[in-house]
Amino acid sequence: MYIKKMTVLLVAAFILTGCLYPDDRLSKNQIPNQVQLESLQSAVDEYKKNNPYSLPIKTRDQDTNIFQKYPIDYKRLREENLISEAPGNSFERGGVYQYVLIHVEDDPTVKVMDLRATQELQKINNRITAYRNEHQYAPYGERIAKDVYKIDHKKIGLEQSPTIKSPFSDTQLPVVMDAKGKIYLDYRQELYKALQEKQHSYTYGDDIRYILAKDSPIVPSHSLPYTIQDGEPVFRGVDADNPS
Repeated sequence: MYIKKMTVLLVAAFILTGCLYPDDRLSKNQIPNQVQLESLQSAVDEYKKNNPYSLPIKTRDQDTNIFQKYPIDYKRLREENLISEAPGNSFERGGVYQYVLIHVEDDPTVKVMDLRATQELQKINNRITAYRNEHQYAPYGERIAKDVYKIDHKKIGLEQSPTIKSPFSDTQLPVVMDAKGKIYLDYRQELYKALQEKQHSYTYGDDIRYILAKDSPIVPSHSLPYTIQDGEPVFRGVDADNPS
């Protein structure tokens, strides 16, 4: 009986301390960590200093969303002994963040992409794919702007228009579709709030998405380009990431 009680107590202790789980499953590794960001930024800066014409990034297609286009290649950083391993909350270690670079041309800056939004979008996209396979066209709803549409949620078996929790707040962001049937998060609510609360010099034609990443470790992934018109965010065009 004594041994049985001790076994139960030991198991409980391991559970409470998290010892039964790998580090990358602990809650402390599921939030953006400023120390990890700064450490990785220092490694990227040093790599850039040693390799003036190169960055430690993986190759992505030219038309990849600008905030998802430059994921960090940890192998290159390890080869130069700049890091020992990927951050604990990174996708590579079972976390919910993909570390990426923005401003690669003039000021390579480390940020993170929240993959939980990616997972939720994939669930919706699976429904859309099933619908397109059966009907040969996407479940377009109301037109919002040029080449931007709501999703007809009833056609894909949902009771209401799909939304996903914003990576920046508790706001539920609508999911929209472009003319090719690709889906995105609609960040206009977050952008409007940021434009009202933060100093900026954006004018019509500028890509205002960067205002969300400026004071946050997170990037607005899976986003269409936006600009400002009469003080409010508007869609800039679905191909503005790679203008012709």
